[in-house]
Amino acid sequence: MTAQLALDDAGLRRLLHGLPPVDQVGADARAARLGTRSIKTTAKAEALDLAVRMVDLTTLEGADTPGKVRALCAKGAHPEPNQPDCPSVAAICVYGDMVATAKAALAGTGIKVASVATAFPSGRAPLAVKLADTAAAVEAGADEIDMVIDRGAFLAGRYGAVAEEIAAVKQACRTGGHDAHLKVILETGELATYDNVKRASWLAMLSGADFIKTSTGKVSPAATLPVTLLMLESVRDFRAQTGRQVGVKPAGGIRTAKDAIKYLVTVNETAGPDWLSPDWFRFGASSLLNDLLLQRRKLATGVYSGPDYVTVD
Repeated sequence: MTAQLALDDAGLRRLLHGLPPVDQVGADARAARLGTRSIKTTAKAEALDLAVRMVDLTTLEGADTPGKVRALCAKGAHPEPNQPDCPSVAAICVYGDMVATAKAALAGTGIKVASVATAFPSGRAPLAVKLADTAAAVEAGADEIDMVIDRGAFLAGRYGAVAEEIAAVKQACRTGGHDAHLKVILETGELATYDNVKRASWLAMLSGADFIKTSTGKVSPAATLPVTLLMLESVRDFRAQTGRQVGVKPAGGIRTAKDAIKYLVTVNETAGPDWLSPDWFRFGASSLLNDLLLQRRKLATGVYSGPDYVTVD
């Protein structure tokens, strides 16, 4: 893999364009079939709890305040305060300047703090700025970094530049002796083709990504089931070839428990049960948790609660 990363743009182009092409019609049809699978009530209860545990509860707004972040952390740690059997979320995802606030609020919970970095969401900044952005978040206590690739460089075929940038950010994740996990955001809605999604997935993994992530949530379309299926196939095949397992994180537009369960079925059927863990699959979401809680309560009580049962974040 190191030798492959040393290739120039022409070499990486041969490598990435040598990947088997994607049958778009077939991918869409398979995702549609998986989306129709039904599961039994007991399995549904387990799926809802697993989905809660996989949520990266997110706030990425210019109007974010320390109070809002602390409230979100409290919700992530105890989504159902009156039901102690309700699991906590995987992580709280914030801008870098809110990392210290989230870290303090989550002390002792085991919940990770994730920070977006590298000039999120555009990714349009000099590398030195992106590395400083990453290092600052890691020094503030971020356990995970969600970086964005330079989509312009990728679409222009400058694969070497994209690979070098990901590798450099991965190194910055080790600032001060830390070892933050790196999630690489492909922004699949801007990549135009399924073949590009597959190539970007492999390029990110070859460059050191711990996770590959669909979207920033700021571009439409964000996460879709067919794109996530392609990324799951990529991590499965990458592990088969290299022995290294990489996670997947769909983000943006996943709002209902029904949709979350479709994604879990797709994970199991495509990559396999090894990925059915918060260590290897996450949902980037702000509103999904509310519907998971409502559906969880419906299974427990037999009745639907009103929307005021959950907080509006």
